Amino acid sequence: MSLRTCSRRLGAVLQTQRTVLPPTSRRRYASAAVAASNLPAGLKDAIDSDAHLSNPDPQSDSQTARLVDAQSPYMVPTYVRPPPMFQQGEGCYLWDVENRQYLDFTAGIAVNSLGHSDPEIAKILYQQAQTLVHASNLYHNPWTGALSQLLVEKTREAGGFNAGKVFICNSGSEANEAALKFARKHGRSVQPDGSKFEVVSFHGSFHGRTMGSLSLTPNPKYQKPFSPMLPGCKYAIYNDIDSINELITENTCGVIIEPIQGEGGVNVATPEFLLALRKRCTSVGAVLIHDEIQCGLSRTGKLWAHCDLPTSAHPDILTTAKALGNGFPIGATLVTDEVSSKIVTGDHGTTFGGNPLGCRVAHHILSRLSDPELQTAVLKKETRFREHMSRLRQRFPSIVQEVRGRGLILGLQLSADPTPVVTAARERGLLVITCGTNTLRFVPPLVVSEAEIDEGMGILEQALVAVFEEPGVVEGTRGQQEMEER
Repeated sequence: MSLRTCSRRLGAVLQTQRTVLPPTSRRRYASAAVAASNLPAGLKDAIDSDAHLSNPDPQSDSQTARLVDAQSPYMVPTYVRPPPMFQQGEGCYLWDVENRQYLDFTAGIAVNSLGHSDPEIAKILYQQAQTLVHASNLYHNPWTGALSQLLVEKTREAGGFNAGKVFICNSGSEANEAALKFARKHGRSVQPDGSKFEVVSFHGSFHGRTMGSLSLTPNPKYQKPFSPMLPGCKYAIYNDIDSINELITENTCGVIIEPIQGEGGVNVATPEFLLALRKRCTSVGAVLIHDEIQCGLSRTGKLWAHCDLPTSAHPDILTTAKALGNGFPIGATLVTDEVSSKIVTGDHGTTFGGNPLGCRVAHHILSRLSDPELQTAVLKKETRFREHMSRLRQRFPSIVQEVRGRGLILGLQLSADPTPVVTAARERGLLVITCGTNTLRFVPPLVVSEAEIDEGMGILEQALVAVFEEPGVVEGTRGQQEMEER
């Protein structure tokens, strides 16, 4: 029997014992058993390591690995995934097929703001699925208009931009594609010769993977295999006023920006920059688009991230998705009446977007996420996270460099590759993801409790210790972000 096979079988025995013994006892038991054995030193270390992990990644002979191996040949390899396979969720926790529990600080990449398997959402999905799922946009249904009305009303109530109309679609990329088309159409209404067609986005941004949204995501890793990109796309420097004055011209029809760049590293646009951006767009007659797909819907403690800005900095178009469906695919593009007036029947459309099932569940979710009590709680939870992060900066002064973000979209900048920390945290029962360059990203469900924050940040500290202070090598988990710089 090979050492690797022996390690797996002994690990399986210890795993069985872990379900019976309390954590402290099982660690003492396993460590004592390994120390007293005559096993080779390398195998002893591997077994001892597993014994100290609550959620060691599934081995190659596990049920998870068998399922993955059976299914992978039929899947286009668009993602690199870590070993666990998740099959159940509740609140802020997920369980894998080995029935191991993980505290989720990713929320499906800022999607599950109301947590996993919310009972009220499940009830609405069940009821509407028994009533009407889809009838097409060739006909009216009660929920597309109701959701559109609620988005407009809640945006205005929250102090957001002067939204007038809404286009409902299926995803964030589709919402941005609609915004791009609307900006182009608006530009043609200003200059009928078609010369006003250029669109400006920003380095570090991520707007999607469809060809239009990809053209606005200036990352060579993603663009080069599919070039040439959409003509007329230019890229400015985030938070650099000089760059926008140079690139936004009379030929610019639209400018798209994330008030907080999620994938780019949780970079926050300054109020001064957003004010200057609005002023420049107005001066050249360009449409200003805020992509709030990741940072919107109360993740900053306000319904939209721009609600803290004066009206003189507000956008003409806003895109949203992710949390709007809490996992059900839906997106929306909100526009002013001025922009809407340039769109006529046949300019745009969607087959599935605006279906009654998605719109009814999104109507319910928006009603809950716009609750002022929830938004106040988000800001209190931000403070709790920042207290822990400040303590980690003191504990690891050469590793933890900076905390960025607002509300519950936060980034912890490290001086070293964070991917081993992702692995070490996962094997101790915490899910975190990365973004930008060497940044850990925290986008937990907005309903996360202070006790869960304390639990998760305690696990993160253990992971940092394991990676940066203890002997041995923790392998990094690649692919835990949508966009990686190269």
